[in-house]
Amino acid sequence: MKQWTFITHHAAILKLMAIHPRITACDLSSRVGITERTVRTIISNLEQGGYITKIREGRTVLYTVNPNLSLRHPTQKDKAVGQLLSVLGGSLSPPENGAVPSS
Repeated sequence: MKQWTFITHHAAILKLMAIHPRITACDLSSRVGITERTVRTIISNLEQGGYITKIREGRTVLYTVNPNLSLRHPTQKDKAVGQLLSVLGGSLSPPENGAVPSS
């Protein structure tokens, strides 16, 4: 039987982007345990939905999470992304030097 979790890959990636705005797709893939291709699809979904914006900075990308958008599930539309992130321990302030500490 396949293992299941309460948190989707989309939520896990969004949380990591909020904490580490310069995280790479490769690092996201490693931390979440999914392929880099799947991570890139999720990033595209989040960007198209307006949940994140991407700003190119040389060879890296800076992700900004929009905490004010509503969650997508019909039973949770009255909740904002920022509320989910606070429950998951996601902070919207980047680390001082932009570094991505390992966890």
